Order: sequence, then structure tokens, then C-alpha cells
Amino acid sequence: MSTELRRLRNYIDGEFRDAADGRTTEVVNPATGEAYATAPLSGQADVDAAMEAAARAFPAWRDTTPAERQKALLKIADAFEERAEELIAAEVENTGKPVGLTRSEEIPPMVDQIRFFAGAARLLEGRSAGEYMEGLTSIVRREPVGVCAQVAPWNYPMMMAVWKFAPAIAAGNTVVLKPSDTTPASTVLIADIIGSVLPKGVFNVICGDRDTGRAMVEHPTPAMASITGSVRAGISVAESASKDVKRVHLELGGKAPVVVFEDTDIDKAVEDISVAGFFNAGQDCTAATRVLVQESIHDEFVAALAKAAAGTKTGQPDDEDVLFGPLNNPNQLKQVAGFIDRLPAHAKVETGGRQVGDKGYFYAPTVVSGLKQDDEIIQNEVFGPVITVQSFTGEDQAVEWANDVEYALASSVWTKDHSRAMRMSKKLDFGCVWINTHIPLVAEMPHGGFKKSGYGKDLSAYGFEDYTRIKHVMTSLGE
Repeated sequence: MSTELRRLRNYIDGEFRDAADGRTTEVVNPATGEAYATAPLSGQADVDAAMEAAARAFPAWRDTTPAERQKALLKIADAFEERAEELIAAEVENTGKPVGLTRSEEIPPMVDQIRFFAGAARLLEGRSAGEYMEGLTSIVRREPVGVCAQVAPWNYPMMMAVWKFAPAIAAGNTVVLKPSDTTPASTVLIADIIGSVLPKGVFNVICGDRDTGRAMVEHPTPAMASITGSVRAGISVAESASKDVKRVHLELGGKAPVVVFEDTDIDKAVEDISVAGFFNAGQDCTAATRVLVQESIHDEFVAALAKAAAGTKTGQPDDEDVLFGPLNNPNQLKQVAGFIDRLPAHAKVETGGRQVGDKGYFYAPTVVSGLKQDDEIIQNEVFGPVITVQSFTGEDQAVEWANDVEYALASSVWTKDHSRAMRMSKKLDFGCVWINTHIPLVAEMPHGGFKKSGYGKDLSAYGFEDYTRIKHVMTSLGE
């Protein structure tokens, strides 16, 4: 007996719609490997409709006062809290994440982030007016950029949707947002929540695949394209946007070094690093997956980390004892397993290195030691529950190896020596350096990297300003 699949729909100009040509794709729960819904496979007609709706809504939304935009975002934040259990259920189906951790680790920061940008809406400032040439007064205006085409990833579907829409809308822009084709459910629910607050056309959601995203970026209407995703996807977006000189905001991959010096508290470091490496099945661009340990404590550290990993549990969303759920899709499972299958002879799998169960896309928490700097698994992003360990001799070598990757998003340093921590924070070429911790984020501080990790910032006033443009106004004072 077959189960009827739930039908997800696009949200365009204040109403839910199927794709114009009726095409759909199945959406699979990664914890079971079974389809639970269909979503529109949007084409050019759907992209055109969404962009037209956002363009029509922009002038009126742009001209709202900061206080009005703040009030709307605060209502949205309240609605997220009121409908939290619906959001959790949708996200768990999307991703297979543990229910309890989704409730405790995602809903509160999402609500807080929306409220932060609600406050930021009233703090848009330029330079003060002044006379820089005799008889003339200059004013700097900060204005919204216009329609924003936004593409969110599958690792944190609803939280990354918040990171996209909240600063854009707070600044007075209108939005067309596309969730990943594997995780549209929570974003469609967000559209329902936001639709009860914002004027029609201000926030639009279209579902689809990479071709849908490409059509959004290449569309002539958006003034800005923002994506969180792979380096490959980011390069494609930047190339497409360059054809009509769109502004681009890219948050791409990561390969975070975790530099552990011999004076650190090993037990505390292992406990925190294992959580930061395995949380969300390592599907986090800031995950603590590339550990560099000073040689004098290397063996002890590896043994402790392997023990912690072996005691870390993955499993179904309703199991309260699990730290993480499945990988998002079969391609991702194949990618993670491929890294382990291709390990060089000098590498050693301390624990894990295998698929778990025969249902869903689960992979065991894994620790790999004995690696060299030019090994594939050191240089490339695994995006799975795999922590690698290398041994370094001194501070200079640690810095050299930490920086010797194409990514530059996040890093951490573990030491009791304050001076060393400050030296390392200066030398590490990453957008974030944590000291004796790894992975905490707050709405007030910027998130974003350098090199192939992209450019632009999420969160913070810096992320808010990315969704604005600067205009100089000069007026004659006359006589």
C-alpha cells in the first residue's frame, strides 16, 4: 500500500503555487531513505513570476520606515516561537536531525537572529552631514540594493533561510529565496509564517534544482545574488552574476584547522572538539574536522579522541541519546565514504570509517590519524562526521599547515598561553579564530571567510550592511 506524498508548493506574490509547467521532484527523508513529499521543480516561468512580484513590492517596502520593518521582523520572530514545533517537525523530515537538538540548538538562535536584525533596521547610518567644499553640504545615504536572489543550503535549511532573509528585509530589500532541492519543507513553512506578516511580494520562495538557481542568478531583475553552498556553486554564481555586474555575497566551504598545543587541558579539548567535529554529522563549514596536535601529546590526544568518537552515537531523530543524524543524501554518503576508501597507506582509521545501519544515510563518527599535509582528506572538505589528526612540532609549523588549504572560514587554537593565542589569532588566515572553544556563533559577530570560502559576511552589522548601497548627496547652500 503506497502512502500519498505531501505536496509542497512555491510561494509567489503572497500565494502558494505549483510550478507553471507542473513539474515536481520527490523529497526524501535522509533518516529513512524514503520520499515523504513532492516539491515544484521550478523553471523560467516561475523565476520570472517571483522576480516580477519582488520587483513590484520593492518600492513600497523600500519606503517603509525602519520602525515599520523592525515591527514586522519582531512579529515574524514571535511567530517562529509560536510555531516552533511545526518548524522542528519540518526540519527533522528535511534533514533527519535529532528532534531535541533541533529544538534547543536551532530555534532559539534563529529567533534571536531575527530579533537582532529587527533592531539593526533602526541603526542604518552614514557619515554625518558636513561641508567638505565651501558652499556645499554632503550627505551619505544608505539604501537597500533592491531585489535579492538568495540560495540556501541543505545542511541548516531553516537557519540559513533566516541568515538570508532577515538582513535583506530589515534593510528594505525584497527577496526571492530558493532552498536546496533536498530540503525545501521548512522553507516552505517559513513562507507561510512570513506571509501572514509581510506585504505580498516582499518574500517569495521557489523550489527547484541547480538550474532553477542558475536562472535566478542570471535573471536581469535582482541587484544582488547571495548563496551559501559549495565552492563550485559559488564560482558558478559569481561567473553568472558578472555578466550584468550583480553584487554577489558568497559563503562557501571550509576546512577549519583546530590547533592543539601541549599545554592544553586534553580532556576538555577532546570533549569540545569531538562535539564541534561531529555535530550535524560534520555537515558544517566551520566543523572542527582538521586537528593539528603538538607531537608531545599527539598519541594521548588521539587515543582520547578515538574513545570519545567511539562513544558518540548517531541514529534516528527521536533517539534522545544521539548527537547527530544522517548525512543529507546518498551522494553525500558516497562522497564521505569515498574519502575513507581512498586513504593512503600511511593513514590509520582509529575508529569508525563505515556506514551505520541499512536504512537512511548514517555514517559512524570517524577519526583518522597518520596523515600528511598534502593528503586529499586534509586538503579537501569532507563535510561528514570525520575528524583528521596531524602531529606538528612547533608554532611555525602549526601556522604553516593550518593556512595551507584553499579555504579560510574558521579556525581554533587550544592553549593556556595567552601570548601564544594572540600570536596565532593574528597569523591564522581565517575569518574566525576561536580560542579554547570551537563553533559558537552570536548574532552580533560576523561570520564569513576569505580565499575559496567566499566573501561577504553573515550575521552582525557587517552582514546587514552587505544588503545596502551607499549614495552621496551634495547640495548647494546658496547665498
